[in-house]
Amino acid sequence: MSHIVFFLVPGVHLLDLAGPAQVFSTADDFGYPYTLSYVAERPQVRTAQGLPLVARLDWPELGPEDLVVVPGWRAGTLADSPAIGSAPLRAIREHHTRGGTVASVCAGAEALGQAGLLDGRHCTTHHDVQDELARRHPRALVVRDVLFTTDDRVVTSAGIASGIDLALHLVAGRHGPAVAAQVAREMVVYARRNGHEPQSSAMLRHRSHLDDTVHRAQDLIDERFDQPLPLPTVASAVGVSERTLTRLFSRATGLTPLRYQQTLRLERAQHLISHGATMDAAARSVGFEDPRMLRRLRARTT
Repeated sequence: MSHIVFFLVPGVHLLDLAGPAQVFSTADDFGYPYTLSYVAERPQVRTAQGLPLVARLDWPELGPEDLVVVPGWRAGTLADSPAIGSAPLRAIREHHTRGGTVASVCAGAEALGQAGLLDGRHCTTHHDVQDELARRHPRALVVRDVLFTTDDRVVTSAGIASGIDLALHLVAGRHGPAVAAQVAREMVVYARRNGHEPQSSAMLRHRSHLDDTVHRAQDLIDERFDQPLPLPTVASAVGVSERTLTRLFSRATGLTPLRYQQTLRLERAQHLISHGATMDAAARSVGFEDPRMLRRLRARTT
């Protein structure tokens, strides 16, 4: 079980907090256990939107698999940010030293900077304060105009809603892109956005639509892409005809169900080959009975 600790600063933005919290809570609903805790330097924290939040004062015991998140807060400049005591900064820093991951949303990067965790690492923040973050922490490698960055277990995201993208990225890293896609679909997140890299997984790349029937078909194909999966089986599972499924699937993703399954197989095979597997072994692993099919798909992609 992973423990997610949110460190709350006075004036915290609700969406900076609620977006990532919803992602991990939804993953927990799907059977990937997470415990969420909220820590602050005072028992009640007023948000930027006026809603008071109740927080604990003590930090739970954390291990390398756990995560500390610092949501952003309302401040005209980072220099105007609420003061953060030495004790929580030390707790954040020591968690990272022990092998844990720390993350920030928006202005929360300032807290990581004060903890000394941005020095020599790539990071980002809201576009309004990117230049100021670079001035305040000159050893930080501030990356401008991206959704999020990851560097040595320090994960930072841009403004407000990008915290959802950051959290989905972390879920994908821990449990695979199919789980992240399932969580995003449950949250009705229209586009699964990546950081400064191109969309790296077909499971996410072809999920930017709102067709529930197609999402359910993709869920099935994602789970069984390396197995024989005839179109009638998929259509029956989602309750539509084969013709209707093909039409809806093509309109939503630009691919037929078969081509989508082949794309997943090819992507996985490419990964296996890059890690030393032979062409034949990779083909068998992803469900191709004849390695020549994998060769043809690779040649077509190239």
